[in-house]
Amino acid sequence: MQNGTLLAAIDLGSNSFRLEIGRYHSGHIERIEYIKETVRQGNGLDEDKNLSLAAMERGWECLARFAERLHGFKKQQVRAVATQTLREANNRDEFLQKAQTILGFVIEVVSGHEEARLIYQGVSRLLPQSDEKRLVVDIGGRSTEMILGQGYQANLMESYHLGSVAWSTRYFPKGQFTMAAFKTSEIAAKAVLDQALDNFPPSKWSVAYGSSGTVGAVADLLAANGWASGVITRSGLDWLVERLIKGVDVDQLKMEGLKDDRRPVLGGGVSVLRAIFDLFDIQQMVPAQGALRHGALYDLIDRETDGGDVRERTVQWLAARFSVDEAQAQRVSAVSTALFAQIETLDTQNERYSQKLAWAARLHEIGTHISHDRSHHHGAYILDNVDAPGFSLPELHRMSQLVLGQRGKLRKLDQSLNDELFAKQLMSLRLAVLLCHARQMPEHESVKLNFKPGAFKLSTNPGWAKRYPQSAWLLGEEVLAWQKTAWKFTADIR
Repeated sequence: MQNGTLLAAIDLGSNSFRLEIGRYHSGHIERIEYIKETVRQGNGLDEDKNLSLAAMERGWECLARFAERLHGFKKQQVRAVATQTLREANNRDEFLQKAQTILGFVIEVVSGHEEARLIYQGVSRLLPQSDEKRLVVDIGGRSTEMILGQGYQANLMESYHLGSVAWSTRYFPKGQFTMAAFKTSEIAAKAVLDQALDNFPPSKWSVAYGSSGTVGAVADLLAANGWASGVITRSGLDWLVERLIKGVDVDQLKMEGLKDDRRPVLGGGVSVLRAIFDLFDIQQMVPAQGALRHGALYDLIDRETDGGDVRERTVQWLAARFSVDEAQAQRVSAVSTALFAQIETLDTQNERYSQKLAWAARLHEIGTHISHDRSHHHGAYILDNVDAPGFSLPELHRMSQLVLGQRGKLRKLDQSLNDELFAKQLMSLRLAVLLCHARQMPEHESVKLNFKPGAFKLSTNPGWAKRYPQSAWLLGEEVLAWQKTAWKFTADIR
């Protein structure tokens, strides 16, 4: 990556949307601009886990303003990440379809583990290099991430379903602070986090860091009221709770350092933070400068570095974990991407689709580790449910659908086949699996694949069918399979 390149990260959180713009220089990022808007999408989830229209409109309006600032940025310069609220929302596709059109960039809904990984990456990059063993805690609007790490390496990551928005809505619904409400909310938080105690005991870390909104807001409140800056102590938290109870009502609370955008979520955030202090025997926590958005920025750098893309390492790990035949995986990957290149102009955007096709091809046999019978179904299930660092949930699902569709009937993929690029990827993968049926590199250079709107056509050099009669027969069966879809597929096999 060239020095001076501008990079941008967008964090679509449950309480706030954030835009961070930085300039790359020699492996580091210098902040150019930071914009935060309180959107409170998490408050817009109803009992059926659907986002209200008002919550979606608040998000769209914010992203329209971000889009104006990002005018002129290229796709490889921007990463937009959505977290717990959109993980939960049943109607997230309705929001995302319009949101991506407005923003002009893909929005990745990431898993809790991927969110935790990005948080740690952001925190560690903005801390001095050290061998200290770190516990990093990020209390978001609807989820809390906890990570154990050392240096730049996150060793253990977990995400839990509690946060400042969720706990404020549930235990402080009228914005009134009472000792009973704090006690109840802290007990509830400990019940959720109790399972984490075995993974994050004090013996495994030496310094506790807090990332993002809640920890930063609490640290600022304490510092503004005479407590030491740059640290949150147990005694400071106890004082803050007593002060909130004396204030009674969040709307009328007068306190130095209290920002209006934190008022509605203060009770929930403080109660979750105090529960973490008690449960994990934390004496003090240091507010970290880095956060998820910084991790997303550094991930953009890694993706432009040879061997730096964590997704490549994840594919290698999954292949090893599920005992994939590496030679066959590489054959199918090479043939499928070669066919894809014949029917798709590989500009910067579509090269990404080629790369994701290659990853899916390299993992197309992971289901055989469970059973050879219906292995493509097993493989799709694994990809839809595995914790895969670097990948967003939509990326994993697209790969799972490619693995599911590598063979067999195509009716199971009717909805996905409405996407032309997906149809091209799937055609390329199915043909590659077919051509590599003998588990040897086929003579695929003699196979030509063409595409025009709505139709695929395959042709071979004269004599190919005689040399490879089994492959020719399988291609004939493949033509029949596509007749039951909206796509036309013909083959001139000679």
